[in-house]
Amino acid sequence: QVQLVESGGGSVQPGNSLRLSCAVSGFSVSGYTIGWFRQTPGKEREGVSCVSSSGRTTSYVDSVKGRFTISKDNAKNLVYLQLNNLKPEDTAVYYCAAGRRIIGCTVTRTMYDYWGQGTQVTVSS
Repeated sequence: QVQLVESGGGSVQPGNSLRLSCAVSGFSVSGYTIGWFRQTPGKEREGVSCVSSSGRTTSYVDSVKGRFTISKDNAKNLVYLQLNNLKPEDTAVYYCAAGRRIIGCTVTRTMYDYWGQGTQVTVSS
């Protein structure tokens, strides 16, 4: 059974950090592109970052470049998103997703086949 489970969200003050984890079961992350997305009420789900199946290619949306880092541990079947220097505008529900058909890395939402249930990140003073 395919399952993605996010964890690591929470409430922090601006400038602090969080590390989100995406635990995958039912397939190997080494064979899939993994993406992180986020969504706030009333807005479309936004692609934040992705890592290719090989791990050699990563991509970030401009608003998080230099602050967020995506990585994966193939042996543990985990994907991480390190969130540093958090800002109030980073507040959202964060989702991880997996795509079988993606060559390289993209945060185009429709290219992803499997999704987690999300974890809330709140940045507020």
